Amino acid sequence: MECYAETRGRGPDLVLLHGWGLHGGVFDALADRLADHYCVHAVDLPGHGASGAVGVFDAAAVADALAAQFPLPVHVLGWSLGGLVAQHWAARHPSRVLSLALVSTSPRFVSGPDWPHAQDAAAMRAVADALGGQFERTLENFLSLQTLGAPHARELARALSASLFAHGRPQGLLPALECLLSDDARPLARDILAPTLVLGGERDRITPPGASRWLAEHLPHGTLHMFGQASHLPFVSHAAAFEACLRQHLDHHA
Repeated sequence: MECYAETRGRGPDLVLLHGWGLHGGVFDALADRLADHYCVHAVDLPGHGASGAVGVFDAAAVADALAAQFPLPVHVLGWSLGGLVAQHWAARHPSRVLSLALVSTSPRFVSGPDWPHAQDAAAMRAVADALGGQFERTLENFLSLQTLGAPHARELARALSASLFAHGRPQGLLPALECLLSDDARPLARDILAPTLVLGGERDRITPPGASRWLAEHLPHGTLHMFGQASHLPFVSHAAAFEACLRQHLDHHA
């Protein structure tokens, strides 16, 4: 399993992992700016963008494949689904991850009796059920949910929608959604030894702020930065502040 990746810049290696339903191109603006000091690799996760589909999207197996694809120690930024993969990567290959940035993500994406910081499983299964008959509309509705509550939410959603298929029509979204429904990475937190910056939005409807706070509290070397007016896309809605915070983290651990 090798994932498509676009690389730009020179310097320490930084791997960017996107969220469900999108592709590495969602990071284009951020990657272009970071390329002045970093060699930035924007990955298309399996079944997304230009990367081939997999029958089962197993976050641990994807993490192992990425560790093999980028064997030198790297900085890793994971957003949403990408953040779940990044947690597995850092826990399973601690010597390969120099630093970690977890953006609007969670160790568990569905709620339960001991985990209120997530969506109800029924809501996520409804997305899965809708994919077969209303593929484009389902993705666009999901994009709208990601921007809800952020400044200029409609403009953000339109911009994301316009680039939705920029890397091709995704071929394997359902297995990745099943991964989000089933994976529980909370036991991994104690094994993530990389210095980790947790970045979240106080208005996030997909990964509520409590998930970010839990990660920062339970990771051995976690620090937290919350964006008060942001939803699920702080690297887009609060681009300048996000970049400044990320650069400080990366430079400190370069």
